[in-house]
Amino acid sequence: MKEFLLKYGANPNQKPARIYMEAGELPISVQNGRPGYINFLDALNAWQLVCELKMATGLAAAASFKHVSPAGAAVGLPLSGALRQSYQVPAEEELSPLAAAYARARGADRLCSFGDWIALSDTCDTSTARLIAREVSDGLIAPGYGEEALAILKGKRQGNYNIVQIDPSYRPRQQERRQVFGITFEQGRNEVSIGENWLQNVVTVQKSLPPAAKRDLIIALITLKYTQSNSVCYASDGQAIGVGAGQQSRIHCTRLAGDKADNWQLRQHPQVLALPFKPATPRPIKDNAIDRYISRQPQEVLADGIWQNFFAERPAELMEEQKQQFLSQMTGVALGSDAFFPFADNIERAAQSGVRYIAQPGGSIRDGEVVEACDKLGIAMAFTGLRLFHH
Repeated sequence: MKEFLLKYGANPNQKPARIYMEAGELPISVQNGRPGYINFLDALNAWQLVCELKMATGLAAAASFKHVSPAGAAVGLPLSGALRQSYQVPAEEELSPLAAAYARARGADRLCSFGDWIALSDTCDTSTARLIAREVSDGLIAPGYGEEALAILKGKRQGNYNIVQIDPSYRPRQQERRQVFGITFEQGRNEVSIGENWLQNVVTVQKSLPPAAKRDLIIALITLKYTQSNSVCYASDGQAIGVGAGQQSRIHCTRLAGDKADNWQLRQHPQVLALPFKPATPRPIKDNAIDRYISRQPQEVLADGIWQNFFAERPAELMEEQKQQFLSQMTGVALGSDAFFPFADNIERAAQSGVRYIAQPGGSIRDGEVVEACDKLGIAMAFTGLRLFHH
């Protein structure tokens, strides 16, 4: 297949639309559904991300994409009991490493992952398919599908779930092109390979980067390689826990990603895990209610006449003091940035969300101030020397 006709482009008025190869065959086949223009943008970016995660860590990997940026990305490490509850995975359910990777990728920001496009590094197995079947998702790309897994996935969305298979041996040309306003841009592909060698130049007094910190920094940096710039990513325990994408200001990236990381932590608070939802409450409704419950406007779900829509009984409010006490337990978080930090305020905000390890390119005229802020806060920071802008 040299081309695939799309229903329309980025918007319904943008017709005709297609994806095609200038030479050779498309490396993908559509197993079910009819993916759209943005679906394929998500799929092809997410596929590259999970391939690089697997290559760098040796672990099964998954990503959850929305509008050409990852809402979450992770490798297949086992889930704690609190994470299972937070991610709405039953305690008794056995998860393959690939399923655990997707549960983590989806769980990084379940609100943003609503209607996501999924990428899997390995052949989709039954365990992963069952997990995906319960979630609201637009589609999936993987190098293959088990027979039972494919049957489960084809049952989603009244039989219209988008399922794409990609040839894992496919390698694109070194030069890539795009058109904007009738003008063609060309550049070499960003094929830098991210690994522990990126973390050798530790410029702070604190030099120690434990193996788990290196793994999480690598996950953060690979995630950023496929995130719309400017971007910052917080990572912990083998997964992204907060992605700040597409902001014009670096500090806004750091704040946005940090707020998401804080929410990820608060969703594991015992009081949140014990929320008395009414029986058969849909998963997306729970996600939205939890997000409002832990926000600064909890009355949106706790006010009289409203809480009855969600809960069997009115929950106690999670007070600000309780939130701060629970958030203070966050530590050992890794942070990556796709470009240098121009001011030390980024470091100060990152530390509030438990960041103890940072990887960023360096190169700011205020690098000294940034390093000094890390030293004051006991943070180890490596200068990678390489920027990761993505547009």
